[in-house]
Amino acid sequence: MNAQALSAGFFKNFIARPGGAQPFSRESIEKMPRTAGARVFRSVCPYCGVGCGQLIHVREGKIVHIEGDPESPINRGTLCPKGAATYQYVVNPARLTRCLYRRPYSDHWEEVSLDWAMDQIARRIKETRDATFVDRLPDGRVVNHCLAIASLGGATLEVEENYLIKKLLNGGLGILSIENQARI
Repeated sequence: MNAQALSAGFFKNFIARPGGAQPFSRESIEKMPRTAGARVFRSVCPYCGVGCGQLIHVREGKIVHIEGDPESPINRGTLCPKGAATYQYVVNPARLTRCLYRRPYSDHWEEVSLDWAMDQIARRIKETRDATFVDRLPDGRVVNHCLAIASLGGATLEVEENYLIKKLLNGGLGILSIENQARI
């Protein structure tokens, strides 16, 4: 191989940069970030009530990356450990995506349809509320409440979801014991 061919082959892996040429392999030149070609949507971190901004990168209907929003006045692009793990929460292969039910006295879970599970939940809430609802106290005061049902929300509920839960359970069903374990 002559010197000219050797130098042409050698220098094709260098890219001109300020301060001089930098060596790059063909693979590193062809690689693209996983966010390339993705649409970016602004969102709010689902973990607590702080409201940190997130950027959700979506390509072909699938989330490919989640990061802090640098334009958010709340977090300025930073995320706590829980917020930084949101992507894994969404795409984790171990995440349950179907309804499982364990019958009374059973030693195993069985897969059931979402319609069946929703019907069971609605039926049990209605039966419990109907059996325990209090219109008035013995002294005649109107209370319209149900003390036999409680709700404990999780840290992954969004502000809007918590608002709807409060309206439905307290205003609609008369449930008083509504709590949320989100940590701020």
